[in-house]
Amino acid sequence: MSRANRINDVLTKALNPLHLEVENESHMHSVPPGSETHFKVLVVSQSFEGKSRVDRQRLINELLKVELQSGLHALTQRTLTPQEWDLQKSKLEFESPECRGGGKSNK
Repeated sequence: MSRANRINDVLTKALNPLHLEVENESHMHSVPPGSETHFKVLVVSQSFEGKSRVDRQRLINELLKVELQSGLHALTQRTLTPQEWDLQKSKLEFESPECRGGGKSNK
């Protein structure tokens, strides 16, 4: 099973998300072709209600602890409640920062 599928499964089971996007962004970094080391997740869940952005990210990191300990190098996160999603989805821009390491040139 791919890392993307494992991430999707873990987050789905734990958070019952209204919306979930898991994107492998490894190709944007200085890693071998086919790597699964850099991911971006957008998670919309009622589970985030009443939690700060930091607490939401800590929750995601804890849920993906095994992945983070076994080769997942970078995880860009966007965590929203359903109400926040309703307000932001039409204008949501969720881009990961450019790679600045691993031999890539910094312009």
